[in-house]
Amino acid sequence: MGESLFDKIWARHSLAEEGGKTLLYIDRVVVDDVRASQVLKNLDRRGLSIRRPDLAVVVMDHSVPSFPKLSAGSSAFIDAARAAARQHDLRLLDVGDAEQGISHVAAPETGFVLPGSTYLCVDSHAPTVGGLGALGLACGSSELEHVLATQAMWIRKPRQMRINLDGALGVGVCAKDVILHVIGQLGLEAARGMALEFAGRVVAAMPVEARFTLCNMAVELGARSCVIAPDETTFAWLAQHRLAPQGDLWNRAQGDWQGMRSDLDARFEADLTIDCTALAPQITWGTSPAQVAAISGHVPTAKEAGLDETSWQRAVTYIDLAPGAALAGTKIDRVFIGSCTNARLSDLESAAQVLAGRKVADHVTAVVVPGSRTVARLAQERGLRDLFMRAGFLWGEPGCSMCAGGGGEKVAPGERIVSTTNRNFENRQGPGVRTHLASPASAAAAAVMGQICDPRALLAKG
Repeated sequence: MGESLFDKIWARHSLAEEGGKTLLYIDRVVVDDVRASQVLKNLDRRGLSIRRPDLAVVVMDHSVPSFPKLSAGSSAFIDAARAAARQHDLRLLDVGDAEQGISHVAAPETGFVLPGSTYLCVDSHAPTVGGLGALGLACGSSELEHVLATQAMWIRKPRQMRINLDGALGVGVCAKDVILHVIGQLGLEAARGMALEFAGRVVAAMPVEARFTLCNMAVELGARSCVIAPDETTFAWLAQHRLAPQGDLWNRAQGDWQGMRSDLDARFEADLTIDCTALAPQITWGTSPAQVAAISGHVPTAKEAGLDETSWQRAVTYIDLAPGAALAGTKIDRVFIGSCTNARLSDLESAAQVLAGRKVADHVTAVVVPGSRTVARLAQERGLRDLFMRAGFLWGEPGCSMCAGGGGEKVAPGERIVSTTNRNFENRQGPGVRTHLASPASAAAAAVMGQICDPRALLAKG
């Protein structure tokens, strides 16, 4: 029987087996600003040193204020993380650093993460890097201490699942729409604790940054990790980044990466196919990424949604929408384009196609926060920053921002927001805030129209 891509990465990094668990070698470690100080203090208290400081980086993201002039100053997390990183001589992507940004944006775009490698971060969306064919794993703070001290992690090998995305995407439909649709079709528990692989024609046609979006939100299916086989698209993307191998080392690495794919006879516990040909732009109607419908659709009944009456009633009560109500036309208060899901250059370009020559509705507060300083710089060079600001968007400093109230930034209680983030649970973006997850293009369309809107209507007008 053949091996899956996950099997191949796992085998290469397996150091020992004991009690049904594997001691897995970890190639790269990212420590975010929220955990850095305490984790590094605990290592000191235990008399442990960092085994490979050259393979770890501290990133400022969760606590970074997007609008420093409106902030009371740098947070205690930032100051403590900065001091701890310097004390331990760790690479620090500090506020203002040319490569600073959200962990799962900054790490791959520098070339710090490569196909076939293992990547660890406390943040739950570590599997994002699977878009490069890397194995991203989330961990707890105590596990992070162990990995920093040993460069290895005890973990039970998960069961495996593959989702083949077949067909072709239409104009105005993107990776965010695909993954929301998949979550809506399969549910939050579909890949619980499993190693997931995305494959198929839709994936093969996607640029690398769209693949990041798929792997990022695989977590909302319950996946432990998520991978996509690297290909020529991956190699071309990596070749542009600073830490990628050079010269003969690049040729050798690329030759190796070409074997990083599932064998034809690889077996998965679940192997599903979803046709995306007729897929329309998606948006969530409730308080879970699985409570989703086409923007042209309506708020479902409990039966249509496949929910018990109590769960359904709680969702529609919180989101304040009536069953049967059309989603398009629902008035909104705010738009946020950002997060580790949709804050890359291609995401901003997608939104800009909708915004070109248009203005944000008078009653809407619209915010865009690039995922990294690299994204911000390229966006400025290409005129995207000016385009967003002319349209009426506020342009923030790179960081997690409004995804979960990072940097002290929350939406006002009771407001309705269309957001490109990955979670829409109750109170996620602030007390009583009603969050609708959507793509950057759909968020931009909502900002212009002042209501939930199918972006294809604006794209068709040019």
